[in-house]
Amino acid sequence: MRLLVLGGTEFVGRAVVEAALGRDWEVTVFHRGRHEAPAGVRALHGDRTAPGGLAALEEGEWDVVVDTWSAAPSAVRDAAQLLRDRVGRYLYVSSCSVYDWAPPAGYTEAAPTVSGASPDAGQTAYAEDKRGGELAVLDAFGPDRAVLARAGLIIGPYENVGRLPWWLNRTARGGPVLAPGPRELPIQYIDARDLADWLLGAAEQGLSGPYNLIGPSGHATMGALLDACAAVTGGTAELRWAGPEMILEAGIEPWVQLPVWVPPNSDLHAALHGADVSRAVATGLRCRPVEETVADTWSWLRSLGGTAPMRADRSTKGLDPEVEAKVLASLDGPGGVPGDTP
Repeated sequence: MRLLVLGGTEFVGRAVVEAALGRDWEVTVFHRGRHEAPAGVRALHGDRTAPGGLAALEEGEWDVVVDTWSAAPSAVRDAAQLLRDRVGRYLYVSSCSVYDWAPPAGYTEAAPTVSGASPDAGQTAYAEDKRGGELAVLDAFGPDRAVLARAGLIIGPYENVGRLPWWLNRTARGGPVLAPGPRELPIQYIDARDLADWLLGAAEQGLSGPYNLIGPSGHATMGALLDACAAVTGGTAELRWAGPEMILEAGIEPWVQLPVWVPPNSDLHAALHGADVSRAVATGLRCRPVEETVADTWSWLRSLGGTAPMRADRSTKGLDPEVEAKVLASLDGPGGVPGDTP
């Protein structure tokens, strides 16, 4: 198979490239040259946001293109229109954020999507941008040659958003660690490598349409995730579990200050950890154990000296040590929840 990846040097794009090379595909990456392309690919350079920035793609044919763009939909529109007659299938890595807020737990690909999105828009809000990108792909390739991979939380090696790296670095420091409960809280995420494998399988199968691309609910829990982080980073961290009420009363922002975690029985949990992924599972989605994802991410992070790359357009993740210390202290006071009982 001849694969074109728009990007291909960071996180999901890099995982796609490595998976394709592992299948002996012929891989071309189109990127701005800010990061070194993986060995074994043909590299084309250009800035899709600049006038004439797609010139390097004006010639060539490919069986499939993978696009992870998450800013102005017009950039997806321009690329899709340019490639429509020279690429067989367009795989767009979208997001479960495209669903109209707040989708109920168990929502499928048939759930309503956000209104007001346009393939011609400049950058606005994340949900509208991703939905606009979907519309751009559908306009150029039609529903039969377009795959809309609506990913949820993505973690794994090369993560440049800061969620799992923050937890790994925090447990590596050891000592008492504020762990947001309950331990049994089901979470949904996908390892970027499992996402990549599904995308390539979708191309081989000739799939089309939207798919919720995230691990099944309950594939892991907050307890399993943080236990794995504590174990792989040396075992000196003591997880101190706090109930969701205590976390929220302390003014801690779910998802951002305590990455991955959102309170149970909330709109956030339904939207971020409650998608129905049966359609993707039926077409080949397989998810590796959380322990493997955590261990591989820690190995990669250590190879960088512990500091993960960060996208400039994403917010800083993690909890201020002083805030954590105050909540940990309250766990030992009146009304606190000692140990790991939540």
